[in-house]
Amino acid sequence: MKHRSVLIVALTLIASAWSPLRAQSIAEMFKRVKDSVVVVRTTQKEKMPWGSGESVSIPGIGSGMLVDAEGLVLTAAHVVQVAESVEVEFTDGQTIKAKVLSSAPFADVALLRLEKIPSNPVVARLGDSSKVEVGEQIFIIGAPLGITHTLSVGHISARRQGSVTYSNLMQAELLQTDAAINPGNSGGPMFNMKGEVIGIVSHMITQTGGYQGLGFVITSNLARSLVLEGRAPWTGLEGFLLKGELARIFNLPQDTGILVQRVAEKSPAAAAGLLGGEIEANIGGQQIILGGDVVLGVQNIRLSDRDGTLKIQNILRSLVPGEEVMVTILRAGKQIEIPFVPVTP
Repeated sequence: MKHRSVLIVALTLIASAWSPLRAQSIAEMFKRVKDSVVVVRTTQKEKMPWGSGESVSIPGIGSGMLVDAEGLVLTAAHVVQVAESVEVEFTDGQTIKAKVLSSAPFADVALLRLEKIPSNPVVARLGDSSKVEVGEQIFIIGAPLGITHTLSVGHISARRQGSVTYSNLMQAELLQTDAAINPGNSGGPMFNMKGEVIGIVSHMITQTGGYQGLGFVITSNLARSLVLEGRAPWTGLEGFLLKGELARIFNLPQDTGILVQRVAEKSPAAAAGLLGGEIEANIGGQQIILGGDVVLGVQNIRLSDRDGTLKIQNILRSLVPGEEVMVTILRAGKQIEIPFVPVTP
């Protein structure tokens, strides 16, 4: 009995000592990396419903991280894809305008270039997301609900493919987490306990609209390959994937297309004359803006072709700045081709 009492006391002391040490390590890690995290503020034009033709400016907010001392910022594609203006705010109050340099909407990752180099930059270090294990402790820093540089802590819950959680993320490699994520966290970094970025916050699945749900981040390795080492071009177009039954509902001449939702003014998509939608609808539980063009293919390669999406991406990534491609669209029931010049990094 005496030995048992000693063991219980020892275990209690270990447990009580472990909790403050764990909290202290997270607190110290937060201090080390927080200045690399930024707030991404945007404005974008939204058309008034029911075909009025009028537009209003809508402010948006997301998060991101400085990944290069020369002024490169990683964030989520959906935060900036159709933005009219982008500003990046640092912890010391610096606010610097930025432009979208590269974007991969179907993996929800984008790269911004600041118009000037920030003073005293703190650069986030990208880790190897392939080494992340389910159950590993992580933390996220971002601007949930606009409250900047907020910390949330959790674990890696699973690895997922993008199409499992959201059809538009057909190329994404995701980490699932139980850490709290809210609107405004999008684009912010997920850190491991070494202070390395292992993911970029993308979205969550929730029935309440709040953090009570499942959170998902794009892996750092995918972000690195697509927009840091790769050449994913920015189009200024937000699309919705029409596939299978949805393609039949929209009477497409093929089984895959991209319904244009919004187009940023002064973007390559706007310069090409692509039209976004005007009427919001709920189809199969998904919010879709109707009335826009449907992209069917690029350079005579159809999205419905075998590996068509991959082939089109390879074409776009191989473009030199200013190079033109021909895009096939469906507009008012007719297929037409239009010249298109994306922004190429």
